Amino acid sequence: MARTPQGLGILVRGVVQGVGFRPFVFRQAKSLGLTGNVRNTGEGVLIEVYGPREAIESLLESLRRQAPPLAEIEEIVVHPLNGTPPPVFTVLASEHGGKATRLPPDVATCEDCLRELFDPQDRRFRYPFINCTNCGPRFTVVEDLPYDRENTTLRVFPMCAECSAEYSDPANRRFHAEPNACPRCGPRIWLTSRNGERLETEDPLREAVEAVKRGKILAARGLGGFHLIVDALNERACRALRDRKHRPRKPLAVMVPDLETARTLAVLDPAEEEALLSPARPIVLVRQREPSPLAPSIAPGLNLVGLMLPYTPLHHLLLREGGFKALVMTSGNRSGEPLCYLNEEALERLAALADLFLLHDREIVIGLDDSVVRKAAGKVRPVRRARGFVPDPLPFPGGPSILAVGPLLKNTLCLTRNREAFVSQHVGDLENLETENFWQKIRRHFAHLFEIRPEAIACDLHPDYLSTRLAEELAANEGLPLIRVPHHVAHAAAVMGEFGLRRALALCLDGLGLGPDGTLWGGEVLLVEEGRFLRLGHLRPVPQPGGDAANKKTWRMALSFLHQALGEKGLTFGQRLFSSRVPEKELAIVVRMIRRGAKSPLTSSAGRLFDACAALLGVALENTFEGEAPMRLEAVAAAPHRLYPLPARDRVLETPALIREIVRDLSRGVPPEAIAGAVHVSLAEGLASFVREAGKDTGIREVVLSGGCFQNALLSQSLKERLEEAGFEVFLPERLPANDGGLSYGQALWAAWALKR
Repeated sequence: MARTPQGLGILVRGVVQGVGFRPFVFRQAKSLGLTGNVRNTGEGVLIEVYGPREAIESLLESLRRQAPPLAEIEEIVVHPLNGTPPPVFTVLASEHGGKATRLPPDVATCEDCLRELFDPQDRRFRYPFINCTNCGPRFTVVEDLPYDRENTTLRVFPMCAECSAEYSDPANRRFHAEPNACPRCGPRIWLTSRNGERLETEDPLREAVEAVKRGKILAARGLGGFHLIVDALNERACRALRDRKHRPRKPLAVMVPDLETARTLAVLDPAEEEALLSPARPIVLVRQREPSPLAPSIAPGLNLVGLMLPYTPLHHLLLREGGFKALVMTSGNRSGEPLCYLNEEALERLAALADLFLLHDREIVIGLDDSVVRKAAGKVRPVRRARGFVPDPLPFPGGPSILAVGPLLKNTLCLTRNREAFVSQHVGDLENLETENFWQKIRRHFAHLFEIRPEAIACDLHPDYLSTRLAEELAANEGLPLIRVPHHVAHAAAVMGEFGLRRALALCLDGLGLGPDGTLWGGEVLLVEEGRFLRLGHLRPVPQPGGDAANKKTWRMALSFLHQALGEKGLTFGQRLFSSRVPEKELAIVVRMIRRGAKSPLTSSAGRLFDACAALLGVALENTFEGEAPMRLEAVAAAPHRLYPLPARDRVLETPALIREIVRDLSRGVPPEAIAGAVHVSLAEGLASFVREAGKDTGIREVVLSGGCFQNALLSQSLKERLEEAGFEVFLPERLPANDGGLSYGQALWAAWALKR
């Protein structure tokens, strides 16, 4: 190793602020007898160190190998220092200017803080805001960088003498823990009625616990916003929550006190347990045990339940002091609206939903929902990316800064800076003013926090998406180029960007997205490379009776597929199948619509195929939430009794052959469970054969799988196995959702490629 000079400047970039990095450096330097200083800067953590060459080399080695567990070092840059060495090693105040450093996500309460939380002798006993350098809020309280207390919402709480002493002591676990507080000087909780009247009680927490025990609905302000909380074993309370929230069947998330309890409610494998225990503490979709003590209305018609472990002190207190085995923790919002995170808006928008409110005065900068993950194709993968993962950046090829506005449903937005892409938290469906306002807040917050001024804007190809109209308005106002990206090309690009691929085959299966030919795509095989793509094949397009109405009423798609596969005989079969469950008048109207081809745009959507199969098998005749019918179809799927044909002709997968076999088996009395299993495996086999042919034609052996259908674990696993057996390298998203939640990243990447070309 080259000789290290007596003085060395060391700039450490990455996630190195708010994770205990400076006290770690301080302790290492002191133990090695080095002098100098360490401080936060807009670029990262800057260390100036003096001493023997061997000691400085040991410090460098410890930075690489022994950094705090929450730290992520991206780069270490060194340069020689001249001058007189200082007598001691000190921690200096932060240096402002520039915002190239990374901000860590919010982190679940650590074991040390939990011990203090439940220790009657500790001064933070039962304090709902206990935290330290190793845990607690980060992204949700930061207003600016660098990550110092003055740049967080905690600046309004001057620390008491004891907290200040901890904060200033490099040897203390709370050294520069920016949200550091205690009952004497920090945030507080209180209880109000639904009309905002403050309830006089010595112990708001205990009063809230007793209300939940009595079956009441509690709205509690947490880390990133409000939860609506009921006892998950109380069916009456769960049904009341569903009725008030107008949420008939969409699953409700459940929080359990510990891993042991989770094991009694669900069948867990090591990867799922690891996800539950991770610092991100996401909701993990796992297979529910039968019989289950959970209320039946938690996840009706599904074999999965969304479990999570407590991630804030308040959660731990609610669960332990109430002795609850499980609590429903669903997002505090009205149906279709964004998460409430401000006290005033919650009291206004949730008054008809909750019986009482548990509020606090530690302000939240921007709303942040719970993340959701599920194991599929061998790995735990995101379904909704938010708390615990945002704002971790994804890789980017560089070039002009881009704002990608995302899709209509499951919206996120993406801002890029140099070689980093910052994908926002889950925004929701951009279909109302409240969600649009939330989107605008997030856009402005990310642009300010990471000092990004977009030089180009990317959007979806669909002209009627609200996100597209927002992009057009921004581009016109700012005089910026606007790049329109086909929906499924963005799906493919998102996975390619995550794994650094520049050329790949892409299999994109989802609900609907506008293709460049003006038709609705959703079952596509593409060849994608930097800035260019070619559609190699797709599922046989089928009319969608009534357009968007068929997205919700799955029996409409079933009738359309039956007509395509069997003509009038198919319509007769469908009318007989659905006559007892569908209003006669509506059924007749749709049949006429199909016969005439009226108001029935063509779609190659794999999602609509799953919808049709679910309706044919009597599993679900409607989607009360996006993806409900396919989820129910996967839930009932058993071992397939045989494979159905799915031939390809002229680069088109002939789904009518699949439908004819389903009808044949239904007529023979084959159980729906076996047919559902056959649908999944047969579709995987047909698609794999199609990709194999594309591989022969192009010579490409890398395949990316993306689109909402790949949240289906049975389909993902079956298809991945078949493609790998054929010698392909298969890539499914691991850091972003396969659904539209990852689309903004793909838009940004495609725009960068397009601008480069």
